[in-house]
Amino acid sequence: MEYNLADLFESVVDVVPDREALVYLDHPGTGAERRLTYAGLDSAANRVAHHLLDSGVRPGEHLGLHLYNGVEYLQTVLACLKARIVPVNVNYRYVEEELVYLYRDADLAALVFDAEFEDRVAGALPRVPGLRHLLRVGAGTERVAGAVPFAAAEASGSPGRGFPARSGDDQFIIYTGGTTGMPKGVMWRQEDLFFAGLGGGAPTGEPVKAPQELAERVAAGGSGITFFPTPPLMHGTSTLTAFIGFNFGQRIVLHRKFVPEEVLRTIERERVTSVSLVGDAMLRPLIDALGGPLKGTDCSALFSVSSSGAIMSETVRRQFRELVPNALLLNNFGSSESGFNGTATEDSGPERGFRIRVNTRTRVVDPATHEPVAAGEVGRVAQCGHVPLGYYNDPAKTAETFFRRDGQRWVLLGDMATVDEDGVVTVLGRGSQCINTGGEKVYPEEVEQALKAHPDVYDALVAGVPDARWGNHVAAVVQLRAGAPRPSLADIQGHCRTRLAGYKVPRQLVITETIQRSPSGKADYRWAREVAGAAEQP
Repeated sequence: MEYNLADLFESVVDVVPDREALVYLDHPGTGAERRLTYAGLDSAANRVAHHLLDSGVRPGEHLGLHLYNGVEYLQTVLACLKARIVPVNVNYRYVEEELVYLYRDADLAALVFDAEFEDRVAGALPRVPGLRHLLRVGAGTERVAGAVPFAAAEASGSPGRGFPARSGDDQFIIYTGGTTGMPKGVMWRQEDLFFAGLGGGAPTGEPVKAPQELAERVAAGGSGITFFPTPPLMHGTSTLTAFIGFNFGQRIVLHRKFVPEEVLRTIERERVTSVSLVGDAMLRPLIDALGGPLKGTDCSALFSVSSSGAIMSETVRRQFRELVPNALLLNNFGSSESGFNGTATEDSGPERGFRIRVNTRTRVVDPATHEPVAAGEVGRVAQCGHVPLGYYNDPAKTAETFFRRDGQRWVLLGDMATVDEDGVVTVLGRGSQCINTGGEKVYPEEVEQALKAHPDVYDALVAGVPDARWGNHVAAVVQLRAGAPRPSLADIQGHCRTRLAGYKVPRQLVITETIQRSPSGKADYRWAREVAGAAEQP
């Protein structure tokens, strides 16, 4: 057995077949739920895998997952891994033109889609001739000719295994981006993804030294941990969180969509121990519900709340701790291109910055020479060892981002950072979002943390707007708390000056009803720039 994700999953199934693996709770209010043991999930995935192979989808070909959260999502990912078909995530917010691009760029041979997206899929298909096999989840209008109902596909496949030998070289593709350009497919070898994205079977301990050791650890341990990835599975972090849970032989809970009140009810009912989310956009609504209509909800089993993709600000973390004092709050740092890099220190915040204790494979390097920078100098975060092979269908971007040094493969991330004498990395922000104002560099994330500390600010994004005098000025796009008085620009500036250098203080304030983010809570900076640019200039 190699470090192949399907092999590893099956090894866990064989030692804890009757343990509950997956709990799915449908859209709030329906009362529908599904519960699968490890043996049940294994059998369900086998059925879909055999259906795909029997339908002519070949090992090495690509299958898109255009789905909301559900059993079918993880079942299909596992089916792909078992059959050596490459799973590809599809952002369900994409409109028809974006879908045409992604379907074609990813060279999809097969697609599993939610019936809710049938119209968009039907519109895109005529321009994607290579996409030849389709499965529809849920009841649809059959606008997509030839689409096989998922239930029928599952019923047609054998529940047994009987698959050819697999390899650690089998691929897993994660599409990322789209807010600052067209999405890119990150190509991972499964062995590399196991160690970089899944912690080698033990994200908080010693990685396994041999594939068979994973099942041995599960057999020797017990149950009792429940992982609850609340963002969409279409974002790599949530799918990887589910696989971390499977690697521990523990239970995964899923909701179709993020509804704060229902998340809290599930935490209480299922005795959830670990929640993953994306920044303040998800944590703040949980705080509002806990302090309001769901006050008194039992969260005593909750051990950790972790965020990836956006920061849980100091102010919001403090508010949550007042309500759930025993939960550990973790700001994790990573990306689709690197997996997990490290976790923020407790003293991270507007005053000291976003400080990360990184793993031993992470460095801050000069982007031109790829040499490590001296303490205090600005460089870019890079990681070596278990890194992706590159971007699918994009050799030019691959050459810009991936390199070799000292006999190892490296990936150069877009995050600007410094490192101190103790090896603690301070992440300044994405270089692509950096605002150059009067010759000074301002990173939006730092200003956003300061803005969110204002008692009347519910959410905020910061963008650079062209300015005849400064080149660009810092603009704050702010969503206020319900019922809060409308602050003036001077009010906001006075608040920020106690936390930020003068050149970082916003010169423009735009009040908006709602901050636009992705379904997972990630910032949409393109939208923020458009809103600020269209508003009245200071």
